Amino acid sequence: MGKNAIVGQSGGPTSVINASLAGVFESCKSRGADIVYGMCNGVAGLLEERVVDLSTLLTDDLDIELLKRTPSSFLGSCRYKLPDWHTDEAVYKKLFAILEKLDIGYFFYIGGNDSMDTIGKLAEYGECIQSDIRFMGVPKTIDNDLMVTDHTPGYGSAAKYIGVVMKEIIRDATVYGIKYVTVVEIMGRNAGWLTAAAALAKSDDCEGVDMICLPEVPFNVEHFIEKVRVMQEKKPSIVIAVSEGVKLEDGRYVCELADDVHAVDAFGHKALTGTARYLANVVARNLDTKTRCIELSTLQRCAGHLTSRTDITEAYQVGGAAAKAAFEGVTGQMVALKRISNSPYQCTTELHPISEVANLEKKVPLSWMNENHTQMTEDFLAYARPLIQAELTPLYIAGLPHHIYMKPQK
Repeated sequence: MGKNAIVGQSGGPTSVINASLAGVFESCKSRGADIVYGMCNGVAGLLEERVVDLSTLLTDDLDIELLKRTPSSFLGSCRYKLPDWHTDEAVYKKLFAILEKLDIGYFFYIGGNDSMDTIGKLAEYGECIQSDIRFMGVPKTIDNDLMVTDHTPGYGSAAKYIGVVMKEIIRDATVYGIKYVTVVEIMGRNAGWLTAAAALAKSDDCEGVDMICLPEVPFNVEHFIEKVRVMQEKKPSIVIAVSEGVKLEDGRYVCELADDVHAVDAFGHKALTGTARYLANVVARNLDTKTRCIELSTLQRCAGHLTSRTDITEAYQVGGAAAKAAFEGVTGQMVALKRISNSPYQCTTELHPISEVANLEKKVPLSWMNENHTQMTEDFLAYARPLIQAELTPLYIAGLPHHIYMKPQK
């Protein structure tokens, strides 16, 4: 069996994905891996044999601490879809030849739904050709839409950022005392976990958002306008959190009503943007009120200064748990987080077959919304609050957070 390990990062980054990389790296080294390679830009880079020896980049404890505190994907990422090996075996033969040349025994991929699909295909092909390489999935996504895991590393920090920003937006929106509608667009294609996190803003010092719109609930533009009109009869300034992926009853995304051009990625996902802008314009045309739209966009996933210590700790843990399982002979599985209790918050790890995760989506339970589907209930808040607790302060130099990054490989 190969003596070396290799790890890659895929899909959209998070502010704690590098903590999982640190967990994989340190656990593999402590368990006897000779070399821990990193794929530059995931499987796409591996196919071009663009790999690095992580020991040459992470040389001491300070590098590891900086890595944990650095947002985005240290190794670079990709959105590469592996073909079905039954119809295009050449790609797999090439990949496994590269892995054999590198003497790889353990393969780790940090990512979301599509990344778990990659792990599943590689593990299946490996079993078919009787390869002894262990393939393990390490969960990551701010969308929190992976099945079997209580939550995903990356979500807690994004939820913390959203809760903080919404409190600040609410304070800003009320200063003029005039009719004002602020529509805040939050990431979430088919699952509204991130937008639901806007509910965290409500506290003793903040009245919270006035409406939450999730993709799980069919959207009606006319009903939306009427709800805003009724709300403004009671208070002039309204702040609304809306998922970028809210859909009409016929399945079209609301943002498509704006007639903007929406590109499609390698997985067939349509780029979503403009939902808040469209709704703010519609409200302005139909009601006597000022409006504005705010898109949190990539800030939700790269705000390293607002990471949750809980999130970073768990991201590191799932990386280490994946390495432990692989060195114990496990393959074709993903590490999941299992919540033991809310108060006190306790969480452990467990393993699940990739088939229970890949190409599936976990939605927000509608039972966690009120009857009007405009606010989150206490059940959701009890679920989300532990995930945003505590902070891991960045290392500041000259007043700005200091990061570690990998210079482009030639």
